[in-house]
Amino acid sequence: MARKKLPKINLLVWIIIAIALGIMLGSVMPNWLAGIFATFNACFSQFLGFIIPLLIVAFVAPAIADIGRKAGKMLIVTAVLAYIATMIAGVSSYLVGDWLFPSMIGSDAYSSAESAAGGSGVSPFFTIQMPPIMTVMSALVLAFVLGLGTARLESGSVMKQLLDQFRNIVQFIIMRAIIPCLPVYIFGIFVDITVSGQVATILVTFSKIIIVIFILHFAVLIFQYCVASLFMRKNPFKMLWKMAPAYFTALGTQSSAATIPVTLERAISMGVRPAIAGFVIPLCATIHMSGSTLKIVACALALMITGHMPYDFPMFMGFIAMLGITIIAAPGVPGGAIMASLGLLSSILGFTDVDNAMMIALYITMDSFGTACNVTGDGALAAIINRIFPGKAETPEDHEDLVQEKAEADSI
Repeated sequence: MARKKLPKINLLVWIIIAIALGIMLGSVMPNWLAGIFATFNACFSQFLGFIIPLLIVAFVAPAIADIGRKAGKMLIVTAVLAYIATMIAGVSSYLVGDWLFPSMIGSDAYSSAESAAGGSGVSPFFTIQMPPIMTVMSALVLAFVLGLGTARLESGSVMKQLLDQFRNIVQFIIMRAIIPCLPVYIFGIFVDITVSGQVATILVTFSKIIIVIFILHFAVLIFQYCVASLFMRKNPFKMLWKMAPAYFTALGTQSSAATIPVTLERAISMGVRPAIAGFVIPLCATIHMSGSTLKIVACALALMITGHMPYDFPMFMGFIAMLGITIIAAPGVPGGAIMASLGLLSSILGFTDVDNAMMIALYITMDSFGTACNVTGDGALAAIINRIFPGKAETPEDHEDLVQEKAEADSI
């Protein structure tokens, strides 16, 4: 008799379970057991710090090489448009958060995420130092050098294969080591926070942030389709309604690549020519990250306000500008964008390991909504490109390898 495979549990479910167990068990767990989880978290944080620069090189360099090697006019315009859309979403998220969060969250939420978690007195038994081989900025510069160099050199095909293999190695580590350990990491953080007596305040803060981000997603989509309607000369709300099946499909799949067939069909039904849709939709599934950027910026700002960390608009502008580049071609794994952004959170905004853990928990809680925002916005970008290039589109076959890579990553 064949054995039935147990159904896989979504990472979001594991994170929710970890948070709930951390809250329930934190107040009754003996100190020695809490110390074991504190030790695991200390070592895991070191490993995350080590892998982040490698992750940036592994995913940004091949993406730049792909764009540079196939740098047709339509591709360049689409990439620039996707980056501008991502920047607008990030800046809008900052401005709204800076306006609402101080009054919504309050100044007494908790002194900082780290002091809340560290106030319990639970210390790791030991830790293993794993210093990264380069800084985050050095990793970004190296990724640009390798990516642009690979795109320009005639012998770049060999280098491209090496970059692809390196990306596969890092992706394997993320899938098989980091992602499975995240629930344990989050559990340890919430055990510590519960012991410190700050968990109720933090959960209230979480709920307020999630509500604001949820509303922001729709505001960004309405703005994108209002702009697209100026090009298509159609009702933006009717256009957005036609893309609704893609939105709800992305909510279920949590994957931009898996939603491509639905997004493609909906974009065509909206009036985008098939050749344009077949080119823009698969490409934007990789490089358009408005929803992800919106979430990361809002969550980061909220944690900085609750932690009384200094911030200003120029700091976040630099963060958003780098974020729009860092998370392109983010690994096809749940929460790939937040994993790729951890280095920027630490180097630019000054986040600690505990702050990063809180970011991971917040982001993955809303992961499907960010993907749905990204995917639905792809239709608006396709509509704009459809008007900018009224003639025959470049063939989408040139980008089948890029789409296939992302689809394979999502299927792991």
